[in-house]
Amino acid sequence: MSAPTSSGGPDTAAADTLTRRATERDRSEREAGQRRRRRLVVGYVPMVLLALFFLFPLVFMFVSSLKPDAQILSDVDSPQAFLPTGDISLDNYTGVFERVPVARFILNSVLVTTLIVGLGLVVNSMAGFALSRLEWRGRKVLLTVIIATLIVPFETIAIPMVYWVSKLPTLVFENGVPMYDFGWLNSYHVQIVPFIANAFSIFLFTQYFSTIPKSIDEAARIDGAGWFTIYRRIIVPLSGPAFATVAILTFLPAWNQYLWPLMVVQQEDLRPVMVGMQYFFQINPAWGEVMAYTSLITVPVLVMFLAFQRAFVSSIASSGVKG
Repeated sequence: MSAPTSSGGPDTAAADTLTRRATERDRSEREAGQRRRRRLVVGYVPMVLLALFFLFPLVFMFVSSLKPDAQILSDVDSPQAFLPTGDISLDNYTGVFERVPVARFILNSVLVTTLIVGLGLVVNSMAGFALSRLEWRGRKVLLTVIIATLIVPFETIAIPMVYWVSKLPTLVFENGVPMYDFGWLNSYHVQIVPFIANAFSIFLFTQYFSTIPKSIDEAARIDGAGWFTIYRRIIVPLSGPAFATVAILTFLPAWNQYLWPLMVVQQEDLRPVMVGMQYFFQINPAWGEVMAYTSLITVPVLVMFLAFQRAFVSSIASSGVKG
């Protein structure tokens, strides 16, 4: 007869071992989860604080646009400057539309900015494609010259540009008859054409396109595709983050143009939104209306960034922006 199995036999020892291992695994998983949560807290708390720091001016602007001038000045040195307290109303926004043709200014800026961004994406991306994908003599020298133009401040060439655009031919209609005249001043195209080609945009497209394997071009060429087909059907669909980044970086300076329109546009119905700011800084600045006007012209910028932020961050994180 075999002896009965004792309670401390091999089966019990194996069960104890499995239980101990499961307990240790659970403990290690809890500790790993706690470490992940601590890393998230340590990582996100500074970013949240930094975001709040950068949001303060926007909050102050929007809140102040709802207050009268006297209350804005009295609250400016206290936390109430960031709180919608006191006499809250939309009178400042009403005053903006009464003082300036804000709708016309916004329409002008939307038209000019849209054309600069749209045409710039086409022209600069095609230039970047030619510099990065095609083999031709002198392309590196040309790229160096293009990059070198980035160190030239716009203010140093503004006066010569005004002279040259005042001498350029333009097509005008008199009594329905097309005629040639000279001078681009007081027009939409003088605010658009000089800013379509952009050195930084060309450089960014060149660097991004360089990261796409050129074996794709060779395979497409074997299949009979031309260079424009490769650009349109292959390179452009693969470069969404670069296009989004260039769109944002082109949109911001185009929307914020002030000096150039101030120099070349004297007609009120052609002025963009930034030139409209000078209407509020007369003898007695209306600070509430200034805040309301800046709130109105800031909304398109926020919408543009929120619409493309994911692609923008993706492009910045990718190798396309590396030298």
